[in-house]
Amino acid sequence: MAELDVEIVAADHFVWSGAATLVKARTSDGDIGVMPGHTPVLAVMVPGMLEITPVSGSKILVDAEGGFFSVDNNRVVIVADNAKLQDAATAGN
Repeated sequence: MAELDVEIVAADHFVWSGAATLVKARTSDGDIGVMPGHTPVLAVMVPGMLEITPVSGSKILVDAEGGFFSVDNNRVVIVADNAKLQDAATAGN
């Protein structure tokens, strides 16, 4: 099964990294969903929730305050101005 190599960092700290099958984010052009095999893209993120579906385990939510979203060769790199992991049970999902 194909997967994405995902890394999320904030300006001053590491947030999360791992293998995923889907990453969703909000960009200045609208919402984006990335699955393995996605074409390369570089986008400006706006404040909002990132949603990661890891290869194993529960959905991961990250509250991000803008930044950059890059996809290339099944690698997703998110550099946020500020970001914090959320508890999926309390984030309204």
